[in-house]
Amino acid sequence: MLLSRARGSVTAGRIVETEAYLGPEDAASHAAIRPLAARALFYGEGGHAYVFRIYGMHFCLNAITGAAGEPGCVLIRALEPVAGVGTMARRRGLPPSSRFLTNGPGKLTQALAITLHHNGADLTRGPLLIAAPDAPRKVAIASGPRIGITRATSLRLRFWVRNSSYVSR
Repeated sequence: MLLSRARGSVTAGRIVETEAYLGPEDAASHAAIRPLAARALFYGEGGHAYVFRIYGMHFCLNAITGAAGEPGCVLIRALEPVAGVGTMARRRGLPPSSRFLTNGPGKLTQALAITLHHNGADLTRGPLLIAAPDAPRKVAIASGPRIGITRATSLRLRFWVRNSSYVSR
């Protein structure tokens, strides 16, 4: 799948790492730990963006996955840049060849200029868009426990493209 952001020039990347977050039964999910008003979008219609700030400075992009009223989302953790790499590099202050441009949730939102303004955006219509690539690619997918959290750490809900140098570490 590709994530793209239209803003002047297009920036885009192949999604190479994700983490799933379930409903209230998942102790790490915002459905379990955030106040109702803050998590209302989490219970919204699938196909929309759920953007939140972490550590008071970084944004994280999630795709809401369920039907309205059924909580669940997928955190987009890492991208392999495919378009607008120079723009991403300028936004991140790194050389365009750096594998660190988009290898983490806060890094990819900075590289694509995704902010709280995109919270609730329809991911099927743009300007923030998740779409199938023009041509499918065969990749090996690995899975394991989610990272960077302190609750429900044993759940194997992290998925990544094996051997991708853009996966977060």
